[in-house]
Amino acid sequence: MSASEQINGFSEEEELDIQAELEEGYAEIEEKYAVDTQQGIENVLVIDNIPIVDEGKKQRLVDRLRQLFAKAGAAIEEENISMPWDDKAASNKGFIFLTYPDAQQAENALRVLDGTSFGKNHLYVNRFGDIERYANMPVGEGELPTGWKEKPYVEKDHLRSWLGDSAGRDQYLTFRDTDVSIWWNGRNGAAEAVKGADGKPLKNSKWGELYLQWSPLGTYLASLHRVGVALWSGPKLDGPIGVNVLRFTHPGVRLIQFSPCEKYLVTWSDEPLENYENHSIAALRETFGPEDEGNHFVVWDVKTTRVLRTFPADKPAGANADEASRMAWPVFKWSPDDAYIARCNVGAGISVYELPSMGLLDKKSIKIEGVQDFEWCPMSDKDLAARKDGKGKENMIVFWTPEVPNQPARVNLMAIPSRTILRSKNLFNVTDCKFYWQSQGDFLCVKVDRHARKAKTKKATFCNLELFRVREKDYPVEVIEFKDYVPQFAWEPAGTRFAMVSSNDPNFGQAIPGVVVKYNIDFYQLDPKKGDFTPIKHLDSKIANTLVWAPKGRHIALATIGSSTKFDIEFWDLDFTVDERREGSEPGANVTMLGTGEHYGVTDIAWDPSGRYIATSASSWRSSPEPGYCIWDFKGQQLVHESKDRFKQFLWRPRPSTLLSKEQIKKVRKELKEFSRQFDEEDAAEENRGSAEKLAQRQREISEWNAWRARNNKRLDEERKSRGKERKIEEKGGEEEKVEEWVEELIDETEEVVVG
Repeated sequence: MSASEQINGFSEEEELDIQAELEEGYAEIEEKYAVDTQQGIENVLVIDNIPIVDEGKKQRLVDRLRQLFAKAGAAIEEENISMPWDDKAASNKGFIFLTYPDAQQAENALRVLDGTSFGKNHLYVNRFGDIERYANMPVGEGELPTGWKEKPYVEKDHLRSWLGDSAGRDQYLTFRDTDVSIWWNGRNGAAEAVKGADGKPLKNSKWGELYLQWSPLGTYLASLHRVGVALWSGPKLDGPIGVNVLRFTHPGVRLIQFSPCEKYLVTWSDEPLENYENHSIAALRETFGPEDEGNHFVVWDVKTTRVLRTFPADKPAGANADEASRMAWPVFKWSPDDAYIARCNVGAGISVYELPSMGLLDKKSIKIEGVQDFEWCPMSDKDLAARKDGKGKENMIVFWTPEVPNQPARVNLMAIPSRTILRSKNLFNVTDCKFYWQSQGDFLCVKVDRHARKAKTKKATFCNLELFRVREKDYPVEVIEFKDYVPQFAWEPAGTRFAMVSSNDPNFGQAIPGVVVKYNIDFYQLDPKKGDFTPIKHLDSKIANTLVWAPKGRHIALATIGSSTKFDIEFWDLDFTVDERREGSEPGANVTMLGTGEHYGVTDIAWDPSGRYIATSASSWRSSPEPGYCIWDFKGQQLVHESKDRFKQFLWRPRPSTLLSKEQIKKVRKELKEFSRQFDEEDAAEENRGSAEKLAQRQREISEWNAWRARNNKRLDEERKSRGKERKIEEKGGEEEKVEEWVEELIDETEEVVVG
């Protein structure tokens, strides 16, 4: 035996066998872990802005990231996640690498994960190949890579530029057939088309496809199309895509709803989303994934036009052709600060989602057995400012549950996100409940429709008003009982009064042709001494069934809508001062009707944001016999009447809260007399300018008439002369015919009200 055989312990033949086995094993390993040079690194993504954690929290961070990725539709195994580590700092470096099986899955992950919220962080996703390619580009300073073209910078116009109108005018929109026009509402209803920088009226053939809707603060004009929604903004409500036009692709969209602060948007279609993975339209492929198939609701981020989440409908769509008209809208309801969006799962609970992550609050719904409906409590400007500073009270919702054996119906106030029950109120013999919040969140009215205790049916025959004083300790509740049914209730904006419509007419709700239902109108206000609500005015046997408060309160319009024979409108002032001595001694003494009017076929009524004008419209969508619109002043004087065939919509453009600071508001109030004098001078100048224009117009018309008459007389004389029949002109001793025009101008008008 040789020395080598003794040392190694194997013969030469055995060594050859071992070597062959090792080479075969290495070949398998190399084949398993070989880099596919054809595939490259297009399947690798880099995710930045990952939270920095130590070794003890590393595994938990990875698990949470995997849960987020899976929820977004980009699931990945843990061994395909690489997290660079800083040994000196004993923490991660704030970014990770994801390796997907192929480039297509990586592209899908890039689409659904980029910009996703992870706690307080927003994740930013890039292709690994892009980072390497851009970093190695041989580009000099101020140069562009080969083949690239410089894209000109497009400055975004101020989205609220219309608020800078020197005359403080409001805008409104009219939609007739397929034509959409936008107007300035001038003094005494004088309309002027809104024009662009080129001096031409704003027009867009794309606006009139389905219908239009302003956003809550007036920043965007939303136009609905068969393929989705477009939001238009800026001075011209037009511009390059992504600058002044935002597009949201949702086939068959029929309803939309903005969040109060205009950050988010919900769209609904009765057509379920399909699997657009291989669709010919790129926008559909890029917007929706396989996980969205079959859903009807889409929640969007407005500024990024990114889908936050999609949801299915409660019931299968298409079961009834009239589903949209019967569906309770909105289905999703926003908190006033845009922090949450919630949905009522009737009979089971309320699902509250945090924005913008769209994750369930505390990862679970609020289980409330039997819950029927809920509403968020509004916030005042002061409350919203406190919320932005991280202070102030929590959000609040109110919800109700019906009666079950051995348990009464109940109304509850709940704080969000703590889920603390702030107040509960038991109710009996309840048919339905409706919630009416005062605009500042100071008061809540729960209108309880009730039935008799031993009635065979639960049809509501009378009503209770449960009035919660939300700003006071322990949320005291005042109950006002009515023997009649109350179809409508409305708080005065930012005030302490409310109005309601009630009826005991046996024909109410039966829709008998030609029969006019009688209603009662009642006004209540908070008594500061007693601390409860007291009636101040009762109007009996009215035909008005609709209440519309002016945005600033004080004025209210009572309209008859939905009747086939009556179309009356009444204009009331609740603070009309006649005799200051009667104001304190007689509640309701200042409630005065300023005027009345009629708009045949009226279907809608709305105040402008200033509260100085009110518009009534008759829409062909609601089969009005005479489509068109009217504009009235707050006293009930009709300023504009336009009858237009195929007229569809009239929409005032909303205004945001004042942009003035507290100091500026105080200064304006202090110097109000000076400003009033300035405005009076401008009004007088406008009045004189109008009179001067009318006079000049009349003079032009007289001059044109005289010129036309002179031309025709000359032509007639020439014709007579050619025929040998010259006209003999009799001399009148030098007398000349004079034409005088008398113009009467109204200098002043004084109206005196005599109270008997």
